[in-house]
Formats: sequence, C-alpha cells, structure tokens
Amino acid sequence: MRIAVLKESRDGERRVAATPQLCAQWTKQGHVVAVESNAGIAANYTDEVYKQSGASVGSRAEVLGGANLVLRVNPPVGSEVTELPENAALISLLYHRSNPQLVADLNARKISMFSLDAIPRISRAQSMDVLSSQANLAGYKAVIKGAENLGKIFPMLMTAAGTITPAKVLIFGVGVAGLQAIATAKRLGAVVEATDVRPETKEQVESLGGKFIEVKGAEVGSEGGYAKEATEEYRQKQREAVNKSLALADLVITTALVPGRKAPILIDDEQLALMKQGSVLVDMAAEQGGNCAKTEAGKIIQINGVTLIGSTNLPSELPMNASELFAKNIDALLKLIAPKNDLQYDMNDEIVQGCLVCHEGKILLGEPVNA
Repeated sequence: MRIAVLKESRDGERRVAATPQLCAQWTKQGHVVAVESNAGIAANYTDEVYKQSGASVGSRAEVLGGANLVLRVNPPVGSEVTELPENAALISLLYHRSNPQLVADLNARKISMFSLDAIPRISRAQSMDVLSSQANLAGYKAVIKGAENLGKIFPMLMTAAGTITPAKVLIFGVGVAGLQAIATAKRLGAVVEATDVRPETKEQVESLGGKFIEVKGAEVGSEGGYAKEATEEYRQKQREAVNKSLALADLVITTALVPGRKAPILIDDEQLALMKQGSVLVDMAAEQGGNCAKTEAGKIIQINGVTLIGSTNLPSELPMNASELFAKNIDALLKLIAPKNDLQYDMNDEIVQGCLVCHEGKILLGEPVNA
C-alpha cells in the first residue's frame, strides 16, 4: 500500500500526521511511504530524517501520485480536495457534522474518509482516540499559557519578606483536558477547584487533589463518552454554585464542548464582571464559539482588567509530542483497517461504523448536501 503524508495548510499548524519513527515501521511492514517536503519541519522532523526512515520525500503532486491512503491532521480545504486521488482513502480530522459540504465534495471523488474525531469512545478504540490524546496535551498547555499571562506565581512561597499565598485555579469541565489541567495546576502548587455537569467526575477531581463544586439537583450526565448539553435549569444552578469561586479565581480554564454544535456559554457578561482585576481566563472552546461570551478566537484581549485567551489549537503549540501521539493513534487505526497491509472495510465493526464517513460514493455518516 502506498501511504502519502501531507504537509498541513492550516495557519499556525505545526503538527504532522506521521513521524519518521512510524514511517520506518510502515516501510518495514512492506508499505511504500511518501512524505511531502517540509511536512514535519515545524515539529522538528526534517526531510532528511524521513528519508533515513525509508520514506521518499517530494512535492505534493509526487507524493499523491498513486497513493492508496492519504494522512493529514486537518481536513482538506478548497482545491486540496480535488488534489486527492479518486478512490483513495483519507485519514484525518474532519468534524463531519459541521462540514457537510466537505463530506459531499470528498464523496464526489469516491474518497473513503475515516474521520478521526468520530472514533467511538469505547474501550477497544482508546489507542485510536485522537481527541483524547490531543486534549491531554491541550489541558497541560492551557495551564502553562495561563501562568505565562498571570502576574503571580502558582505555589505558596514563604520568604523573609513574607508569605505569598498560592494561586486559585477554577476549571469548567472535567473531561480529558480538564483532568490534565487540574493535575498540571496542582503540580505547580495552585489551589484547584473544578465543576462538571457529570456528578461522577467528582471522584476523579478529588483523586487529583482538586475540590469539586457540586451542582445539586440538576445533574446532566454523559452519553457516548461526552457530556450531554446542559439544560437552562442546570446552567442557572451552576452559576449560583461557582460564582463565589469565580470571583476569587486567579486563573479560569473552560473546556466545555458539545460535538457538532456551538460551545455552550458558561461565563456570561455578568459573571465576567465578577472576575477580579489581573485574573486570566483561558477559553479552550474558542474555536467553537467560546465558553465565555466575550472570547475572541485566536486572540488575547483584556476586558475590565481580565485577560481573555481565545485558544484555538493548543496541541499544535507542543508539536513534537502532539505529532507523536497523533501518529500513534493513526497507527492503531491502521492495525484495524489494514491488518494485512491492504485496506479492508469491515462494515460490521463498531469502530469502522463510527468513523467511516463516506465510502464508494456513498455518505454513511451525516446528511448529503446538494452541490
């Protein structure tokens, strides 16, 4: 099988879908691997290192020529769709619920599209779960980014000049990113509180040394590994429960997302006004509209002395680790869909059913869009 690894075109993207280590592994397994020139340079993987792994390096047209499988981090845009060989397979993030026209365009070229963000969150798919591997890094980076913009240190510090009290961190959402943010903030010495719509996350928060802010009488729960969208009743009760902590927090991190939909507003204008001068809010949902009403995606702004950080691609700011984990997730998927070095489409497999968006000119997930 000929595998093509493409350079990312998204602004600011530093990740690559395959590392030289995995390219070496795939070539030993009998695959032909071709990597677009400078595909990994932003993650500190040079073309020479890819050549040493056994992969060939060339232009996009050279790499795509005769490719059976194309690997990317982000979905293709514009003319990149028509560059893909017809009847080839593509593995990348896609977010098919939000991009029906892109699905239709890929399907028109009879591309078999495996959407990494659609991998079902079941036990046997954990090694393929790109969203979790990248969210883990994002949760760490969110804390570091918040610390960089905060005018005080995290840990308590006792000096001859007096004692500095530890920073207070408040985290909305206790998924993979939220848990890593809790762990990172605690390692840095902060006092950490967290809240989530799922009451079962309380034990996880406390196991990491954080305090869980409970919203009693209006629990939401989870479905398919994701938190359900909160009701208006829950949002009101959550406001009441967290406002005291919000007013005292030095750093606030929001992580709440609803798959395929705009991010829920967790901090409205009234709550933002409660935050103290010099505090920082890192909104990890900025790209999906933001959990804070005033967040601007990709920007750092100040409102009434509060710094709002609209983070859009935190894993890309840790490109070596992010690429390594991303590539390992893809490799785990390949072991399922190409066990004998050729692509197989087992439509009875739960993982294939969950992430194969289109195949052989048929849209399997989502609704077709008229061109």
